[in-house]
Amino acid sequence: MNVTVLWESHFSLASAEGGLEVTRKIWQDMRQCPGYVDHEIVRDLDDAGHVLVISHWTSREAVETVKKRYSGHPNIVLANQLAAEPRGRWIGMQVDEKSDTSKQAA
Repeated sequence: MNVTVLWESHFSLASAEGGLEVTRKIWQDMRQCPGYVDHEIVRDLDDAGHVLVISHWTSREAVETVKKRYSGHPNIVLANQLAAEPRGRWIGMQVDEKSDTSKQAA
């Protein structure tokens, strides 16, 4: 069962660029992890320090294994130091298919 993991980070305005940079580094590393499928990093247009990562994995077990192995990595330590509040995570599964807007426009 594929799972979706949402990570939400809030960085202060002063730490916004550093927070985005370390987030990109973390997710570059994730590409090498067993069970990783893909990810998307979204930055809030109204709050540059608010970043959401939407990632997809082959299983919850893969997510938990990577989280345990990577939790002490310097990139995670830096992200936590830069964060204005504890970073949030939740795991879910897709319940509806993505809509194909190109077919709707026809």
